[in-house]
Amino acid sequence: MFEQLSLFASSDPLPYTVSQLVARIRDTLELEPDLQDIQVEGEVSNFARAASGHCYFTLKDAGAELSCVMWRGAARSLRALPADGDLVLAHGRVGVYEQRGSLQLYVDHVEPAGVGRLYQEFERLKAQLEAEGLFAPERKRELPPFPRCIGVVTSPAAAALQDILNVLGRRYPLAEVLLSPTPVQGKEAPPQIVAALEALNRQQVDVILLARGGGSLEELWPFNDEQVARAVANSRVPVVCGVGHETDFSLADFAADLRAPTPSAAAEVATPERMELRGQVDGLSARMHVAVAAELAQRRASLAEQLRALRHLSPETRLDQARQRLDELARRSTASLLQCLSVWRERLAGLARRLGSVSPLATLERGYAIVRCTDGTVVRSLTQLSPGDPLDVHVSDGEFGAAVVEIKDKDVG
Repeated sequence: MFEQLSLFASSDPLPYTVSQLVARIRDTLELEPDLQDIQVEGEVSNFARAASGHCYFTLKDAGAELSCVMWRGAARSLRALPADGDLVLAHGRVGVYEQRGSLQLYVDHVEPAGVGRLYQEFERLKAQLEAEGLFAPERKRELPPFPRCIGVVTSPAAAALQDILNVLGRRYPLAEVLLSPTPVQGKEAPPQIVAALEALNRQQVDVILLARGGGSLEELWPFNDEQVARAVANSRVPVVCGVGHETDFSLADFAADLRAPTPSAAAEVATPERMELRGQVDGLSARMHVAVAAELAQRRASLAEQLRALRHLSPETRLDQARQRLDELARRSTASLLQCLSVWRERLAGLARRLGSVSPLATLERGYAIVRCTDGTVVRSLTQLSPGDPLDVHVSDGEFGAAVVEIKDKDVG
């Protein structure tokens, strides 16, 4: 009379398995370019470093939390690991840990949030000036092979000035040095750096060295000022920029005719080592640097796209999942091993108690003794003895000697 009806129409697609659905979510995220090259600002919490060297932590703000993983290689590249409560800027890609079906940020770099904002401003200005052609290779000029007058823009109190003078005196003492002093740190520095460059451009100098020693990103920030970069690019005289250390790059570096890793290096590349051949070698080195930088700039965009496609097709994601799974199994195996050790210790203690209860020593404690012949055999029968035989008697607290005086059979009254 009644017919049982299915709640699902026969034409509906087959349901996903959990693994299929999680894998589809993962593929969707990994094919979204904006989520594979992303920066996230937040507060660090629950930071932990596994025995494998991989780091696990949470980024949170007032409204949400995000699980993060940073593999051992990325952690090693950091000067210092973040700590709970730090406000950081994390760069990486969004993915899914399939074992738990959880969204994660796979982090490849972490830095304090304040530095991150300066870096974003640096990238914005760099892109703007590069689009204007300010950093174009064709604007770069070769340095004079034998400069007669070298202009220097730096602080007269800075160690960088003495470094430059030492190098110039050793390598090329024929050149005259003209200092245009300026502060190289603080808010007042950028306009004075610009004025110092303009002053040297009104003099008869062959090359200008713009220099200062190393420092933090904030301390080097005057050399990322837009007006300073424009003054360097518009200089009538070729400019060599030697700001900070080898790993420090500024907008002034890109705008200069040549970038040197340090102030001393700026003095070196601007002068020959008293030989024309050395000057020619330096010129070829500078041209090679410009050519490589131009080639890298042209290929950067296409390389990033190819890397995203390669990452999607490679087994890297599964390896990432396996790494995290391995860490989980390591934690579980350690806990299981400790539990097994506890059980075996308890069993061993019980066996020790049982063994003690049947030990001859326990028998001796109850007042019994062990009698041995002089050859060490235990006396178990009268047939082993004769009157006058010496004996060794062991009791609970030691032993003493004895002798057989009389043998009485148990049947004798």
